[in-house]
Amino acid sequence: MQHCWQDWRALWRSRSLLWTLTRRELSSRYAGSAAGVLWAYMQPLLMVGAYFLVFDIVFAMRMGNQAPTSRVGTYLVVGSLPWLAFCESLSRGASSLVDSGGLLQKNALPPALFVARSVLAGAVVFVPLMVLLTVGYLPVSGISWALLALPLLLLLQGAIAFLLAYVLAILAAAVRDTLQILGFALSVGIFLSPVLFPISMFPQDWRWMLYANPMTPLVQGYQAVLLQGAWPEAIVWIAPLVWLLALALVLNGLLQRSRDQLVDWL
Repeated sequence: MQHCWQDWRALWRSRSLLWTLTRRELSSRYAGSAAGVLWAYMQPLLMVGAYFLVFDIVFAMRMGNQAPTSRVGTYLVVGSLPWLAFCESLSRGASSLVDSGGLLQKNALPPALFVARSVLAGAVVFVPLMVLLTVGYLPVSGISWALLALPLLLLLQGAIAFLLAYVLAILAAAVRDTLQILGFALSVGIFLSPVLFPISMFPQDWRWMLYANPMTPLVQGYQAVLLQGAWPEAIVWIAPLVWLLALALVLNGLLQRSRDQLVDWL
């Protein structure tokens, strides 16, 4: 894990620059618009608000007894907001090195800085939204010790998003088709997770496939806390830790092989 550790130390030494780049990243995305960076918060809020309005208010749809809640819109909002954050971090993080190729060729900056910038920019937007969601769901979940699980779940999600985005960013630098494959994988991945439907609705013999999606256990954790007021089950913690270890090993190998060629690929 030597190469991963070197990148972590480089990020820590450049933490002030990382925060500056993150702020510029957010401001540049919405430059020229009247609402500015507020659009970063308004877009996901409008989307999850539409879910709630259509499914809970207009159609008044209800789920079966095995679901963590009977209200469809209430269920969809809890899973869709973390999923949007994950997709945003992955898509922008995977293309971060390609987009910053000119800057990396002219400056001796750690490549991890640009991946971390994209993931951190997503966190700056979605962490406050998750706090707002938690407050809004207090009448459903109640106030309990289970709420303390939410910061841990957010940290796990951020760590997985960073490692996976870094792996994909290196692969995208070598093979540009990676970005096209990622777009397809994210569009399909929501169906291999309990975001749109309870995991109990998935065929028993095929449920293991859901854990090929790193967001599956995390979404289960958010649902347990916000919909049931319960501490997440052991699988919610074990599966992300396995993902973290596997991604760290893969990333370490990629860094070792690409360290001297990465800038040339860009």
